[in-house]
Amino acid sequence: MPSFDVVSEMNMQEVDNAINQARKEIEGRYDFKGSKAEMNWDKKEVILLAEDDYKLTAMVDILRTKMGKRGVDLRFLKLSTVELAGGRFLRQKITFSQGIEKEKAKEIIKYVKDSKAKVQAQIMDDKLRVTSKSIDELQATMQNLKSQNFEIALQFDNMRP
Repeated sequence: MPSFDVVSEMNMQEVDNAINQARKEIEGRYDFKGSKAEMNWDKKEVILLAEDDYKLTAMVDILRTKMGKRGVDLRFLKLSTVELAGGRFLRQKITFSQGIEKEKAKEIIKYVKDSKAKVQAQIMDDKLRVTSKSIDELQATMQNLKSQNFEIALQFDNMRP
């Protein structure tokens, strides 16, 4: 039976490239010369450290711009609140949300069922499997899901005829 998976995964290589590009831009920018501004990446989160709010905001904007140019959906980024770090520095953590949470998966399944398409959707760990007898129904369901805003980035994977 034809099927496809709905996933929410980002390309980690593109994220790594975007972070490296952002670091290089921060090192070369005139308004960051002579100041302490760090971007640390440990494959799970990015920690930004800057002297003032302006520099911290600029670092976030640079990172968002670089990720957007590399094709990384910005809905993956989750920014924490700005906190004081060691006296006169500010710290902000950026984490990445991957996978579809149970509540969001239920919302997507409800939308698919309400669309009256002849498809079945089921939760499989952190992704959804959508099956149907008709490939046309699956493609219509993909288009419907793309047109909706579920506040997470969705990709379609493993299309099997």
